[in-house]
Amino acid sequence: QVQLVESGGDLVQPGGSLRLSCAASGSTFGINGMGWYRQAPGKQRELVAASTRSGNINYADSVKGRFTISRDNAKNTVYLQMNSLKPEDTAVYYCNAWRVGALRIDYWGQGTQVTVSS
Repeated sequence: QVQLVESGGDLVQPGGSLRLSCAASGSTFGINGMGWYRQAPGKQRELVAASTRSGNINYADSVKGRFTISRDNAKNTVYLQMNSLKPEDTAVYYCNAWRVGALRIDYWGQGTQVTVSS
């Protein structure tokens, strides 16, 4: 089992920045990738950014050029630097880690609230 603990969510004004962190613990051996999803009220959870252990990175179109995902493999930690935040970025942000074997297994954090408002 893998435990994920997020931190860094807050209330920020439009145009501001936040940095989210997610630390993984437990059976982290063999984790193929880590990333971030978000879910706004009344909407489905969506991928924000993901990074594989081999270094492949994927971003949602809506955050390209504003958000940056990074990983510290030694610390089993993933970060999401969010710049130029917009009100539409308001959501609960969830850390995700996955392991691929015969099936893909996903692990989730408890979520951290990001609110962008003046």
